[in-house]
Amino acid sequence: MTDVELGRHEFWLRPGRPKVTVVGAGNVGATVAQVLASRDYADVVLVDVKEGLPQGKALDIDQMAAVRGFEPRVTGTNGYEETAGSALVVITAGLPRSPGMSRDDLVATNEAIVKEVTERAVEHSPDATVLVVSNPLDAMCHVAKNVSGLPRERVFGMAGILDTARFSTFIAWETGSSVKDVTAIVLGGHGDQMVPVVSATTVGGVPLRELVAADRIDAMVERTAKGGGEIVELLGTSAWYAPGAAVAQMVDSVLLDEKRVLPCTAYLDGEYGIDGLYLGVPVKLGARGIEAIVELDLEASEREALARSAQAVREVVGVLTT
Repeated sequence: MTDVELGRHEFWLRPGRPKVTVVGAGNVGATVAQVLASRDYADVVLVDVKEGLPQGKALDIDQMAAVRGFEPRVTGTNGYEETAGSALVVITAGLPRSPGMSRDDLVATNEAIVKEVTERAVEHSPDATVLVVSNPLDAMCHVAKNVSGLPRERVFGMAGILDTARFSTFIAWETGSSVKDVTAIVLGGHGDQMVPVVSATTVGGVPLRELVAADRIDAMVERTAKGGGEIVELLGTSAWYAPGAAVAQMVDSVLLDEKRVLPCTAYLDGEYGIDGLYLGVPVKLGARGIEAIVELDLEASEREALARSAQAVREVVGVLTT
């Protein structure tokens, strides 16, 4: 476990509810706002450029609170004044990849969006932690870090929890077990070259390789890597329930200082033999953001796969202008 430099982050010591800003009121952002509000410990500000959209979704969630019995206020806005003093900013803003759009076009489009919203959010909340969800995730983390000027422990991304959840779901189905008994982790970039760590995967403490044949494991690994695309084919758009829940789990760990060890997209500075790159690895998340990066003892094949994943991420990052 490698310690990282701890930045100034004292919101968890202050009385009253902390404030979380969610930028982007689409399916993912609205789900994040709803799940966080229902946790009953933080007020939420939902921001979007489309007039009426964040206000309407916020009002709907506030009225849901009367039924479910939670107290935090959700505020919808098209500006950033209401976000001032946020303890944590979640960035979901950005466009999905559309037919005929190249990877480079997507990177350029979302780079401009993430750059603008990061600048505006950090201007009003300079002591906030920034959690990036916008795609391509690994590259957008670089944009947010470079634009904000924040230290690496306070800028990170959500991908590994979602990818791990998909892998765990397929394992539970394959083995006929409770997903609560599945222990798994997925590393690497958020794309086809992600790395499910099979050597560290167990069901009720029993190694997965003792329960499932190699060809079936390979099939689950392949389905996990293409999990987002599978949902897009079915729905015609990206997932939002599982991503929203994954973001909320990360916010919980930071604002409640839970110090959970979770797979997140973090800036590596030599860990796993990788320098100057955002990549999915297990980290300890607490009140100061990423408080440590956990280095697993990977098998040779897994380490090689992680290096290939890192190279794929570098190629996307190389398209950035920020």
